[in-house]
Amino acid sequence: MGTRVVLLGTGTPNPTPDRSGPAAAVIAGGRAYIVDCGPGVVRRASAAALAGIGELEPERLDLVFITHLHSDHTAGYPDLILTPWTVGREGPLEAYGPPGLGAMTAHVLEAWSEDLAVRSRGKQPSTLHGKDVEVHEVLPGVVYDDGIVRVTAFAVDHGDWEHAYGYRFDAADRSIVFSGDTTATTAVVDACSGCDVLVHEVYALEGFRKRPPGWQAYHLVSHTSSEQLADIATKADPGLLVMTHILLWGATEEQLLEEVRAGWDGPLALGHDLGVY
Repeated sequence: MGTRVVLLGTGTPNPTPDRSGPAAAVIAGGRAYIVDCGPGVVRRASAAALAGIGELEPERLDLVFITHLHSDHTAGYPDLILTPWTVGREGPLEAYGPPGLGAMTAHVLEAWSEDLAVRSRGKQPSTLHGKDVEVHEVLPGVVYDDGIVRVTAFAVDHGDWEHAYGYRFDAADRSIVFSGDTTATTAVVDACSGCDVLVHEVYALEGFRKRPPGWQAYHLVSHTSSEQLADIATKADPGLLVMTHILLWGATEEQLLEEVRAGWDGPLALGHDLGVY
């Protein structure tokens, strides 16, 4: 099969039961390239593997690209480090992300140092290097190229975060862009520019209007409304627009779709966990 996108989590900081924390995977060349690691990432990957996507078997999860260090995008990072090793990952986890990822990783390993020691030195079978993490703190530009997929990071505008990225994945048969968390920005338009798939965050205007003023002020500079997303899609012209990190705040999915459809008539999907595109 060709290059695919699997949504492992389409949620937000709000603990919506049917939407795990933000996470996705690009499947190409027999490997999974994980994007973000929100709560539930490994179990969602395991569910996808049971559904037939073998690249997402937990012991094969060894590569992640993190858009920014907000907790909803990284609360599953310890799980991604520890669980695949516990079930047999042989090599280290390679983690790419913004400055600060190294410090976060060091603190995670310190927090679970006793677990690492007991599993490594006790009677439980374990691999030597599966618990290790190779951290790559990156700046915008090409950050990874294994001959199968080239990954380019680009800066986005996410409120108070100094370093927040989107990522473009270029495989032989498909180009895929992830917005990460961002307010409306031409950086996404430029990164996509006719890409095959654009995976973009969104909030419903119907729900936004009911939010307290302080929250409205925050979301205006941190996230992208349905109306703004339609404009981005019109300019970026993706082959398919997939909505994720979905903030409804009481609006319905149908209302969100109608809001985007008011300004974008191209191929559109409202993402759900374990959706494949």
